Amino acid sequence: MNTAINTIIDYTTDKDLKRIAEKVQLEQRITDEEGILLFEKGSLPFVGALANFIRERKHGNTTYFNRNFHIEPTNVCVFSCKFCSYSRLYANKEEGWELSIDQMLDIVKSYDGKPITEVHIVGGVHPKMNMAYFIELMQKIKSHRPGLHVKAFTAVELDYMFRKAKLTVEEGMKQLHDAGLDSLPGGGAEIFAPEIREQICADKVDANGWLHIHEVAHQLGMHTNATMLYGQIEKYEHRIDHMRRLRELQDKTGGFNTFIPLKFRNQDNDMSYVKESTTTEDMRLYAIARIYLDNFPHLKAYWPMLGRENAQLSLSFGVNDIDGTIDDSTKIYSMAGSEEQSPTMTTQQLVTLIKQVKRSPVERDTLYNVVKDFTEINIDDPVFNAHLN
Repeated sequence: MNTAINTIIDYTTDKDLKRIAEKVQLEQRITDEEGILLFEKGSLPFVGALANFIRERKHGNTTYFNRNFHIEPTNVCVFSCKFCSYSRLYANKEEGWELSIDQMLDIVKSYDGKPITEVHIVGGVHPKMNMAYFIELMQKIKSHRPGLHVKAFTAVELDYMFRKAKLTVEEGMKQLHDAGLDSLPGGGAEIFAPEIREQICADKVDANGWLHIHEVAHQLGMHTNATMLYGQIEKYEHRIDHMRRLRELQDKTGGFNTFIPLKFRNQDNDMSYVKESTTTEDMRLYAIARIYLDNFPHLKAYWPMLGRENAQLSLSFGVNDIDGTIDDSTKIYSMAGSEEQSPTMTTQQLVTLIKQVKRSPVERDTLYNVVKDFTEINIDDPVFNAHLN
């Protein structure tokens, strides 16, 4: 590994890039200006090699996944984000769905006896689905399956809930945590820069509000994830500004588990005129995120969005987590034109996908505790399936 980065340093002629490589080798933090420079001047092989060096220094070949399923309570939403292909405005909800608490509990019960560790609950912001509604839902989930980790509600959903209930963020988060909310997903962050946010999602919680909700969750001992919607109308400086604000909060609380870049998809939304980023641009973004976010333990590629082959490729560009089995229960990205229109993979398929690129598959829980290490299991073994239980 040291030989690899020494080679990068020795053969890099640009003095600015060479300095960045040396800082990475010495585990020194790069500046915002250096982050922008990587976007402007860093070739894919250069940033990829640095990101892979960091990834292997932190995790070796270990690549995490989990066994999870999604519940999307509704796609009816009071907000009108330009990039969204999923939601239907509350005023025009004919194409929408609204699940009852009993319907969602039935989904949870359908996984009884299966080794699922997490339920991920996110959806549109429905005016009738308030704090009391979701508190009842979580209490019933925990009563039925106490050990199931509930990761639920973006900061956008939470902000609306708290405002409607006339609660402070601190009061609202404590009530939800007491009811069974274990951690937060990273959705709703989009791009923090107000000049971009004003154009793509002007009517929902702003950057300060998003960050405050996550900070309060961290103060309650909860872990959360962070995302960034890239490849729409933002510029390099907006990406770095976004990641800087995340890095600063992580310095303060240490509560983020992972960073998840989300690729903008242009199907059936108000930004269909924006050309999607290329695979090369995707991999450069992942690599630079891994280099810049030095205090984030994990970098995740959401495979339903990228597709399976690109998810494999990302494992050489800083990524050490490819999310979970999903189990065909999410429509948020498939409706926007993601690579996976029916996003489900079995544990066997995930393990195989990781092993095909010479990485070590490790099943984790939501907090990255190891559930099972599949490194030594031979995927060509006729009894492979017996190892999955």
